Amino acid sequence: MEMNRKGNECIKANALSCGECIQVGAKCGWCTDTEFLKQGEPTSARCDELESLRKRGCDKIENPHGSQRILKNKAVTNRKKGAEKLRPEDITQIQPQKLSLNLRSGEPQNIKLKFKRAEDYPIDLYYLMDLSYSMKDDLENVKNLGTSLMKEMSKITSDFRIGFGSFVEKTVMPYISTTPAKLLNPCTGDQNCTSPFSYKNVLKLTSNGEQFNSLVGKQQISGNLDSPEGGFDAIMQVAVCGEHIGWRNVTRLMVFSTDAGFHFAGDGKLGGIVLPNDGKCHLENNVYTMSHYYDYPSIAHLVQKLSENNIQTIFAVTEEFQPVYKELKNLIPKSAVGTLSANSSNVINLIVDAYNSLSSEVILENSKLPEGVTITYQSRCKNGVVNEGENGRKCSNISIGDEVSFNINITAQGCSKQVKPESIKIKPLGFTEEVEILLNFICECECHKHGIKNSDMCHNGNGTFECGACRCNKGRVGRQCECRKDEVSTEDLDKNCRKDNGTDICSNNGECVCGTCECKKRDNPEERYSGKFCECDNFNCDRSNNKLCGGHGRCECRVCICDANYTGSACDCSLDASTCLASNKQICNGRGICECGTCRCTDPKFQGPTCEICPTCPGVCTEHKSCVQCRAFGTGEKKDTCERDCSYFNLIKVKDRDKLPQPVQAFPLMHCKERDANDCWFYYTYAVNNTEKEVHVVEALECPAGPDIIPIVAGVVTGIVLIGLALLLIWKLLMIIHDRREFAKFEKEKMNAKWDTGENPIYKSAVTTVINPKYEGK
Repeated sequence: MEMNRKGNECIKANALSCGECIQVGAKCGWCTDTEFLKQGEPTSARCDELESLRKRGCDKIENPHGSQRILKNKAVTNRKKGAEKLRPEDITQIQPQKLSLNLRSGEPQNIKLKFKRAEDYPIDLYYLMDLSYSMKDDLENVKNLGTSLMKEMSKITSDFRIGFGSFVEKTVMPYISTTPAKLLNPCTGDQNCTSPFSYKNVLKLTSNGEQFNSLVGKQQISGNLDSPEGGFDAIMQVAVCGEHIGWRNVTRLMVFSTDAGFHFAGDGKLGGIVLPNDGKCHLENNVYTMSHYYDYPSIAHLVQKLSENNIQTIFAVTEEFQPVYKELKNLIPKSAVGTLSANSSNVINLIVDAYNSLSSEVILENSKLPEGVTITYQSRCKNGVVNEGENGRKCSNISIGDEVSFNINITAQGCSKQVKPESIKIKPLGFTEEVEILLNFICECECHKHGIKNSDMCHNGNGTFECGACRCNKGRVGRQCECRKDEVSTEDLDKNCRKDNGTDICSNNGECVCGTCECKKRDNPEERYSGKFCECDNFNCDRSNNKLCGGHGRCECRVCICDANYTGSACDCSLDASTCLASNKQICNGRGICECGTCRCTDPKFQGPTCEICPTCPGVCTEHKSCVQCRAFGTGEKKDTCERDCSYFNLIKVKDRDKLPQPVQAFPLMHCKERDANDCWFYYTYAVNNTEKEVHVVEALECPAGPDIIPIVAGVVTGIVLIGLALLLIWKLLMIIHDRREFAKFEKEKMNAKWDTGENPIYKSAVTTVINPKYEGK
């Protein structure tokens, strides 16, 4: 079981009271039955997982659950633009507004929040402008911003207010030149500029656009030395000086318009300023007076103050500084960056686009959580989109009038030590509304209220009897608080914990507390030690099939108590004879004895669970022939129904007859030799090995061989040719011998003949010889 692998946290906690037990986790319960504990079990054994307590026979289990109550639940506002005008405080965008939770340790409480963007929601917009010299051309375009922006924003809301502020830089070296002439006019040449200043609140938030135009029209440009400006000082003052700026509890927008970078915490050292910004308002006559005294604020400090005051920032910056301010936007929640044209001519479109982008996203943020409390969010946004984890805090692309919901789980681990209820606040960033959640922690069980102090059941009043057990007074221990802590382990008391005066205390399975054994607990809630000397347990009995008591009994004090119809030390012997009945209704086919629900065959020829299988009886070979044929060679009568009829045995193919199993094995074996339709022989063995039928078959068939035609024909032809050649040679030899004999005879006769060699008188030679008379023979 997975639970046991991790260990049972309820048991490990060693909880001595119901209150301690329920703080361990949501799975833990406390048994309040007074007679629940067995001998040797400590009080902490009452704390266990609920299922385990039920199995152990507990009827009364204390298991309190968390709850929640909604204290303020004003419905979100449904209102169309142009309808009756509501005050900002009468508009509701998040519901419910206040809840009270009772938290049980480890048990999450789920709350559902609804958010709806209200139609025609009032907007306060404060325009904070860099008035260093490089913004000279921008100032001209901003002079008519009031009425133009009023006109444009009237499409979004009927209640719009606008304010204006400007900033340059800290009025100390090296940020500005402190020569008297430059302090009066920091610009060069014939340019007429105003004295440098850190931040001025020029116009408090107003719904009068004309007033904005006229006041901005009177503004003069100023100048400073370095490129970055002191804008962070100005942002901090705009955020924290609510009364001077005139912020209402509505959508608060601040447009930060510049064409340069910014100084932040630490940069003040250049001017000898080392005191960190205190995040407080220092405006006198609408001018920041402490720029020379406090350093610039850090980004984190700004984020905190902007968030606290629900101000959403729009950075209207030139193309060149886009990358810097985009990085800054990632650090400041609910902020946007827009590209300001070189002369600020596009500022109205930029503000409207940025407002739409900011207001189309809702991000929930919670205040600091008490120790041990965790929170998770799940958002259900438009078009059925569900986000979880960090994205569960937000929904995007929300139009005016859209409703989204959030499921929030709040879980406590343990119990807060605070006496008064703790509270956390959840609010959508950039909005003034928030949800307050009061947290009450369940630290004690219900039965704790009915405890009897100094009860007689707890050894002369040495403890409080509550929830079925004694909760001992300080310095007392034992199930009935019968001992003082300082006398827990003495030799006298240990004697009572040794079985038969042996050496082992509590059989090495427990501790001796006040002369009584308190047994060890196991991680597995099913396993327990018990007995006066912890000599018993319910997990060390005999096993069968890897099951304790064969799964047919329970283990008590290391002995199996078998269920009805089972016997044996491991309850593995069934007394039910029905499993021994053969098909002829005889027990073990009349050839064996039924023992523990299985047959022991007395006739060695017979086998199987009911002694009906006879692997060596006549007819076995014929019976299995067609199945062996179809399984091994794909032939025979059953080749079409092979899978259906012949899957009752395991087939093993062997190379030749020598590899077939021999009859010396422990189980009977039959050797078979059968002929198929092609007059081929095949060999196999049939055996039953522990109810598994095994057939070993020689994979090659033994077929009668037919005459080999080619050698016969070749032999005949070769014989005829050789005989012909032999006859020719003999005839030739005889002819040679005959000729030689005739020639010898002719030679002999020729020698014996005597011919007359005289000339023929009639014969006249054909040749006439003439001698030249002139020839002298020289």
